[in-house]
Amino acid sequence: MHLPHQSDPHARARRVLVVGIDGVRLDLLGELDTPRLDEIAAAGFLAPVLIDPGTPTMSGPCWATIATGVHVTKHAVWNNDFTGHRLAVFPDFLTRLTHGFGRRTYVAAAWEPLVLARAGGPLFNGPGRLSFVAPAAETCEDWEAVDERMVRDAVAVLREEDPEASFVYLGAVDETAHLRGCGADYRAAILRADERLGRLLDAVRARPTYADEDWTVIVVTDHGHVDEGGHGGDSLLERTAWIACAGPEFTPGSVTGPLRHVDVVPQIFASLGLTPDRHWTLDGLPFAASAARAAAEFQTV
Repeated sequence: MHLPHQSDPHARARRVLVVGIDGVRLDLLGELDTPRLDEIAAAGFLAPVLIDPGTPTMSGPCWATIATGVHVTKHAVWNNDFTGHRLAVFPDFLTRLTHGFGRRTYVAAAWEPLVLARAGGPLFNGPGRLSFVAPAAETCEDWEAVDERMVRDAVAVLREEDPEASFVYLGAVDETAHLRGCGADYRAAILRADERLGRLLDAVRARPTYADEDWTVIVVTDHGHVDEGGHGGDSLLERTAWIACAGPEFTPGSVTGPLRHVDVVPQIFASLGLTPDRHWTLDGLPFAASAARAAAEFQTV
């Protein structure tokens, strides 16, 4: 993804878009034609994530770690019912940016616990702008429909409004794996998610102020799936996730990984040129620093 840049980054408006695509297996990306994800990887990187030991390979814990920048032992979201969480102590990055820094924020998601007071939610408790519509039923077709609605809404907001940090969630891929396994239908769902990702990228580029902005785009998945569909166990297929990112501070192949889910929030703040408040101790690092630390630790083994 081409991101305009000049020598003085402070003269440019910084923006971050995070796209969360639920349940996309890393091992299948190499055999699928995903041109828009490949575009981000070519401009920056796509790196593996191994879910931290002790974190259940479920959407709730993994998205909570991604959104808060702290481990499951801190945010206390242990499954897909968020009841008993500690999100008031460790809020999501959009809530921090909205209420702590006065930044304009946006979230688009159709999984209720992410944005509504359902099943112990919401995870995102204070975004400035929200798009939500619930699926009519827990079917692949209904999840495709709500993903399409979320992307249409997000395209309009990204193109016509000015959120400084946004999170767009796509859930149809994961639902397809649960209902139909990781076969042809699952692969087709990944291709549709890639096309929707492309429309979000196109909306950013269509902004009238795009030439004067530095955009960082992060695409992340929460967990993998076993072949027959499903997750929650400790197999490598389930515990392997990934992060792709492009932005003005990254050159092609500048980060090789591995990364961690807790690195997403530190990178968001770094890309916006902000320092999290001292009461919010993050467990991760910006991507380049995290990858360098992982390489150093590997060399000492």
